[in-house]
Amino acid sequence: MQQYAGLLDKGFFSCIFAPVMLKQKKYFILFTLLISTLTLSARNEIGPEGNKIVWILIVLIVSIVLWLVFRKKGTKKQPFIVRQKIQIELEKDRLYFPDELKLTVKNTGNVDIDMDRPLLIFDNFWLKRKFRLKGMDNRIFYPLYLAKNYTHTLHIDLNHFYSYDKKLKRFPKVKIILFNVKGKRLGSNSVYLRKTLVKY
Repeated sequence: MQQYAGLLDKGFFSCIFAPVMLKQKKYFILFTLLISTLTLSARNEIGPEGNKIVWILIVLIVSIVLWLVFRKKGTKKQPFIVRQKIQIELEKDRLYFPDELKLTVKNTGNVDIDMDRPLLIFDNFWLKRKFRLKGMDNRIFYPLYLAKNYTHTLHIDLNHFYSYDKKLKRFPKVKIILFNVKGKRLGSNSVYLRKTLVKY
């Protein structure tokens, strides 16, 4: 087993992992602990089982190092835990029977988001009418790339939908649901367009 302990000498790991350590300083302590554990195992274990443990630990450390090096996508570092999260605000230009809604979306997650077309729902409790929004002022800008910590604003002209179907004016509630391009639901918000006896 001394031959394995010799391979695990600090000089051996310094030659192989030094460049990685310089780029990944925050993982230096983790690798030091792993190497120390591996060295102790090599010196204390006896017999064939000890050899297996040593090689398992070697493969584990090499795998972690390779993952840290190649986990970058392009020039941007990807977080260990990807969290897609947005904050949605839906405002009216007046309290009742508004003509326009203002949708504000802020990317509060730790990664950029490819946002799909917003889903606009006119809700009359037992009846719903759904529309996919493409853009604003005859401009199509969905799907939309929204970088983290950035905000996107969309003005929604309700009269455009009322001219399409006058019955929509009777719907008391409007809801917006947002998805990413892969179909994952990111969040939603809703407002009441007129007075109603029951909030739902």
